[in-house]
Amino acid sequence: MTVPEYVLTFEDEFSAPDLNRERWLPYYLPQWASREASAARYALPGTGLHLQITGDQPPWNPAFDGALRVSSLQTGCHAGPLGSPVGQHRFHPGLRVTEAQPETWLYTPQYGRFEVALRADLPPGYLGAFWMIGVERDPAQSGEICICEVFGHERTPDAFQVHFGVKPIHDPTLTLDMRDALIPGSPADLHVYSVEWTPHDVTFRVDGQVMGVAAQSPAYPMQLMLNIYELPHLLPGGERRGPWPKTLEVAWVRGWQRVTAR
Repeated sequence: MTVPEYVLTFEDEFSAPDLNRERWLPYYLPQWASREASAARYALPGTGLHLQITGDQPPWNPAFDGALRVSSLQTGCHAGPLGSPVGQHRFHPGLRVTEAQPETWLYTPQYGRFEVALRADLPPGYLGAFWMIGVERDPAQSGEICICEVFGHERTPDAFQVHFGVKPIHDPTLTLDMRDALIPGSPADLHVYSVEWTPHDVTFRVDGQVMGVAAQSPAYPMQLMLNIYELPHLLPGGERRGPWPKTLEVAWVRGWQRVTAR
């Protein structure tokens, strides 16, 4: 009889003075803008990562994403040549590669358990998220597993909302299945958001408790995406206001993959 087990294949507690470039690219979909335009703002105080939106930060892609601002880390990058429509997470049909990117695969697992521990003490207009996207060696392999989305305006003194689920993007084998759950407590406290991804389904948990199960599964490798967004349509009065920076505090990220032990 075989017993399935998980082994740790990826871990970052962000305790070093510099970001580990063997684990993370500090850019957000740079093929659709440039590395300079999509560069993350962040701090490494010695324990954990502070992903930030700063007061002087420009929008990352005004032509196709308006005034949206984002600081993001990702674990892979794939795109076609300059001018090509080929690239990961093609969120608008008019997108073309504006800066060629080296093919980069830092951590692109297929199936496993993936976790983030974070504090999302964010005001209205801001979003903290941890998700996975297909590496898109085939354009149809573009699905998304959204492990958590925490919006600054979806909180009360006693609870907050977390969104999670599966998005097809351009994968014809998947259907949209996004859900939400009300979590007791404050998003400013440390919570662990995780997903268990198997060939058959995807199970979502918060602090170890199952929030939902999606009965479908992307059947290709995926990369991690960790980010904070400023969403202009959700800013009170549509105005940017300090104090700065707005910060998503990440304690650690871990990835586990399944092995079969006898």
